[in-house]
Amino acid sequence: MASFGYRDVEEQEKHALVRGVFSSVARRYDQMNDLMSGGVHRLWKDAMVEWLNPRPGYCVVDVAGGTGDIAFRIADLARNRGGHANIIVCDASNEMIAEGVERARTVDEADLRWVCGDAECLPFSDASMDACTIAFGIRNVTHIERALAEMRRVLKPGGRFLCLEFSRMGVPGLDALYEGYSFAVLPRLGEWVAGDADAYRYLAESIRRFPSQKAFARMIERAELSRVKVRNLAGGIAAMHSAWRL
Repeated sequence: MASFGYRDVEEQEKHALVRGVFSSVARRYDQMNDLMSGGVHRLWKDAMVEWLNPRPGYCVVDVAGGTGDIAFRIADLARNRGGHANIIVCDASNEMIAEGVERARTVDEADLRWVCGDAECLPFSDASMDACTIAFGIRNVTHIERALAEMRRVLKPGGRFLCLEFSRMGVPGLDALYEGYSFAVLPRLGEWVAGDADAYRYLAESIRRFPSQKAFARMIERAELSRVKVRNLAGGIAAMHSAWRL
């Protein structure tokens, strides 16, 4: 069995359910991110890319890259440093990729390539990437351990893994407020903006079922990624996990 929010479903069913969620909300996904976080998700993603510190010529795959938020930032930072990065956005949802491709056309983004692929079976060669990123996507896979193993597989020796994900708050008292917001407000926003309250109810539930910062760090270590470091954002509402393939 696998968790789909607070429900336990058959493993083969979860993949289709998750794809259905993102297919439903793809057109309003970026707008909903701004509304849900008050725009703070942009600062978190900036912090992630700054910590990645991509060098010109880097080959990066952004797994579950959706509409390209992380990939655009990596491309911009590499250009600002006088070069280019080779960036692949890999996502299981054709609808999310379509939204990202449309965004790329509006900014003439030539450094990106878009691939439809599963995080648990990445369509890339062994040891082919300098970095592998994933933002707000790892909790949606059916088998987190398999996804981590795949990301390690495609990294070159010395390559970097970097994950941004919702996590566990460490500020007493605020966790209850955040819980109330997640389950009372997010589904209503989802219904109003994206026409799908259930999708955002699932997203709130999936956050609660995702491992804590320490537990996820142990999973990364078990995937044979080394030098694991964690940085909390906004008191632990989100966290970044960094590791290396040595």
